[in-house]
This record gives sequence, C-alpha cells and structure tokens, in this order.
Amino acid sequence: MTRIGQNHWEADGAMKTLFLLRHAKSSWSDPGLADFDRPLNERGRRAAPLIARHLAHGGPLPDHILCSAARRTRETLALMLPDLARDAVVRIESGLYGAGAASLLGRLQRVESAFGCVLLIAHNPGIEDLAAGICGGGPEPMRRRMDEKFPTAALAAFTLDAARWSALGEGAATLTDFVLPRDLA
Repeated sequence: MTRIGQNHWEADGAMKTLFLLRHAKSSWSDPGLADFDRPLNERGRRAAPLIARHLAHGGPLPDHILCSAARRTRETLALMLPDLARDAVVRIESGLYGAGAASLLGRLQRVESAFGCVLLIAHNPGIEDLAAGICGGGPEPMRRRMDEKFPTAALAAFTLDAARWSALGEGAATLTDFVLPRDLA
C-alpha cells in the first residue's frame, strides 16, 4: 500500500465513483517476453497522460487505486500519477492480472466503504465484461459506444448510489463518461 500526495476531495459516503481503465497500448515488439512483462509502446506512453489529465479535470479524483501487477498496467499508472497525485491509496495486485469480470467485481466489493472514488486498472476481457455487467443506466449513445468496443486506454466512469462498495453488482452503476485517448488529442 502506498500513499501519494494530498487529497482535496472528500466522499460524502452516499455516492461512490468508479473508474474502470483498460491499460494503455502495449508493445509486441519482443516475442520472447511473457505477456505479463510486455511494456507500453509509444502510443500507450502518449495515451496514459491524456486520460489522467481528463480525470484530473472531470470531477472527483481516485482516493483508492487498484492496479494489476503486469508491467503495462504499472507503466500506465506511473504515467498517470503526476496528474492524479492526491492522498490516494495505491495497491498493485497480482490477482488482477488476467482476472475475469466476476473476480474484478469481487475485489471491488471488498473495498473499504471509507473510499469514495476508486480507479481500477486492469485487462480485457475482464474490464470490458465488468463495465457491461455493472452498467444499469446512463446515456444510451455512450452505453452503445462502450458496448461496441473497450480499447486500450479506454476509461469508463460510473456512479454507484450506495454507501458501501459491496452494493456494486449487476446493473447497479450508472455510466457517466466513456472516453478514449483519441477523443482528447
């Protein structure tokens, strides 16, 4: 567990914000590398800060960050932290690597209720399936766009009208934003 910066946003306890981020674009240039060890490519290194700046200007900042231990997710997070540097608890977890939607949901449901805003950085298909599963509302065009494709560095933002993360489940969250790096360039 790591603390970064100082948090200027306080959760009211009755509403939770969840950001689901698929890691930025990774490199396939070294076929000898294990999937877990693949780094970001140049496009990924450009995309992560764009998404971070979008987050920094769009409302609450994460006070809890869960990140897969894979190299590409850790590099995505490292490139985002300068714009997200607040009093966030950061957890790098090997169990998030390759996790399916049910495992990711179970992990989110165990987040302490004191945290009001969580950022989860993980992989497909788990992150995309999780987003589709928890989405119970939001603007229809945005929902369709998210359902069509959840590419690298895509960010989905949700609100959960609940005091505890354990309330997160099938159709429980409302999609409030879905953004790709190309939308921000």
